[in-house]
Amino acid sequence: MNETVHSAPRAATAKAEGTRTHDPERTMADILAVATREFADKGLAGARVDAIAEATRTSKRMLYYYFGNKEGLYVAVLENAYSAMRAIESQLHLEDFDPEEALRRLVAHTVDYQREHPDFIRLVMNENIHRGEFMAQSKVIQQLNVPAIDAVRRVYERGVEAGVFRAGLDPVDLHMSISALSVFNVANRHTFSLIFKRDLESPEAIAARRDSIVDMVVRFVRR
Repeated sequence: MNETVHSAPRAATAKAEGTRTHDPERTMADILAVATREFADKGLAGARVDAIAEATRTSKRMLYYYFGNKEGLYVAVLENAYSAMRAIESQLHLEDFDPEEALRRLVAHTVDYQREHPDFIRLVMNENIHRGEFMAQSKVIQQLNVPAIDAVRRVYERGVEAGVFRAGLDPVDLHMSISALSVFNVANRHTFSLIFKRDLESPEAIAARRDSIVDMVVRFVRR
């Protein structure tokens, strides 16, 4: 009876491992998901490849086969995080809206995405501790940021042409301001909440803060 009870999980595990072995894309996706949490929580120095291998039911040898070494896995995690964000941004179809509405949607999306993906913020903060050393090794991330700036530029230039946005603003600077306002909500929410005794996690507080950021950016850009 005991043998029957214990054999089923072993069979299921063996089957899962067999599936992983023959599905490299899924294996890589699982590794990146677990590695993202590990690097986001502990940084590059504190993250353990052994822990990632164990959580994904793979081996260090398999991880190194896919990613080369720990640093290679870390760079792949950064690339995957930026790729996911940019892929969603490309689905906003901002060209379908008038300039101000497009800007509002872009800012609101940025605020929501950063709040819903705190691991991304932690990864960026960790990489800034390394002064961008590993991000500089990735041509992928640098290429991914081109469409992001182009999206801001197109919306802004349409607004200037329509006479609703003031001229003379730098799209990169505008992108930086939107990012800064969005990141602060995640990076400083715990300390800010404690210091000022505010519940920043309630649906009402989240919506109010998002609306405030959207209004600040639009008022800054508006003619």
